[in-house]
Amino acid sequence: MTTLRTAAALMTGGAVAATTLVSMGPSAGGAPAGPLSRFHQQRLVWKACTLGPDDQVGKDLDAAGARCADVTVPLDYSRPDGRTIKVAISRLKASGGQRRLGMMLINGGGPGPSLDMPPHIRQVMGAAGPRYDLVGMDPRSLGRSAPVDCGWKVGTWIKGAGTTRRSFEKSAWFAKDLADRCAKTNRALLPHISTRNIARDMDVVRSVLGERKMSYNGASYGTYLGAVYATMFPGRLDRVLLDSSMDPDVWGARLLAPAVDANEKALAAWAEWAAKRDAEYGLGDTGAEILKLVRRIHAVSGERPLKIGRYRVDATLVPVVLVDFLGTDEDSSRASLAGAVRVMREAAAGRPAAPTPDLADELAYLMAPTAKDARDGSGQVSLICGDVAAPRDPAVYWRDIRKHRADAPIFGALGHNIGPCAYWPTRPAETPTTIRTDLPALMVAATGDTRTTYQSNQALHRLLRGSKMITLDAFVHAPYQRGYPNACVRDRVNAYWLTGRLPGADLTCAPEH
Repeated sequence: MTTLRTAAALMTGGAVAATTLVSMGPSAGGAPAGPLSRFHQQRLVWKACTLGPDDQVGKDLDAAGARCADVTVPLDYSRPDGRTIKVAISRLKASGGQRRLGMMLINGGGPGPSLDMPPHIRQVMGAAGPRYDLVGMDPRSLGRSAPVDCGWKVGTWIKGAGTTRRSFEKSAWFAKDLADRCAKTNRALLPHISTRNIARDMDVVRSVLGERKMSYNGASYGTYLGAVYATMFPGRLDRVLLDSSMDPDVWGARLLAPAVDANEKALAAWAEWAAKRDAEYGLGDTGAEILKLVRRIHAVSGERPLKIGRYRVDATLVPVVLVDFLGTDEDSSRASLAGAVRVMREAAAGRPAAPTPDLADELAYLMAPTAKDARDGSGQVSLICGDVAAPRDPAVYWRDIRKHRADAPIFGALGHNIGPCAYWPTRPAETPTTIRTDLPALMVAATGDTRTTYQSNQALHRLLRGSKMITLDAFVHAPYQRGYPNACVRDRVNAYWLTGRLPGADLTCAPEH
């Protein structure tokens, strides 16, 4: 996961080309013979990306000069003559007159839509950006690719257990209600939502675009997807970046559990930062004092919801808010968290509390999301539950929550809580891919990553023979795709995109701010 929410990428301006047709056969794209050949040899209709007056993603893609198309794929790859679905892609073609270095597929993690990514990634890639055809793809169940819509009224399925047994039981009811809503409207689609099927969709996209090999740029969940693709389709990847990698053994409904300690450490580091700025934020002049304040806020929210503007924020949501502000140690994000904690302190004291703009945006996402955000939450959990079965007994989760109350007072009841996968109406159709393969990928990992921990990055590094890792000493998730201010990371990755040469050994980058 890049964050608990799916953030849109930054876009740039550009020209829009006319609608065109392209047809690629097996000689160009390596299409297989047999029942799948019709998918690999299909003709794509390239068109403007904007779907309507409120489609900001489409407008930004069009402004950047990208074009969009729908790729037809089987819903069920074991029955290629059966029902089909459309997978949405965008493409920002190579430009500038220099030698083209191929096609690059981008996944921004989440799991979430990635159609919007090419213009942002072109900026991040510097001189290498115009050398590639950059392709964004909404994975099936998300965005424009056969979206799962469970009719939710929340932006995320992730919620803490609160501070009591009663609040845990309420969170379990919440999880069951979300799963039941998905079962009512999407039962025919759910068995076919999985990372393995998304990897198969990727290979159709590669073939249809006429590429024998493609490069790949994946962050967070996208690293797991990339590793699955490399295992299922060996030899079809060229240059590969894995940015904040997921340990395949912890992928699934309980993926936040391994990150509990990392978030507690990141919160403590933020508290030290805020303590040095006590004159500005007034939260306390020591990290210990500020952590005590945060824990008091959390405890009060377990007794009564905090009144923040029009929202009522209880102890199941306070840790979610904190986690979302701990995605990076950049000053702007840390300042946003300081502002949010000041507001929550006022609310905990029973005083009027109006949210800061950043906190208002966060609470709107969690409690009053747009229809698109609610759909993306449905699609995200459908993919996670479709990959790996979760424990069904609530007692398993309650036991782990109690076990970690003392050592992880803020985030233990979030990372170990029950979720919709415990009540999911379908079981995974396939066993997860066993990842152990040759993949000379470049990996970027941060020691204080609050989503995919440094240990998680190391685990995938060991499984991918020939990979090399750049370690950044920082509290940040997906530093390369995020555009984190570290020239050491950025320049080494961009040199790799240009030359295809990996470092001779693993490297370490020091923080620069």
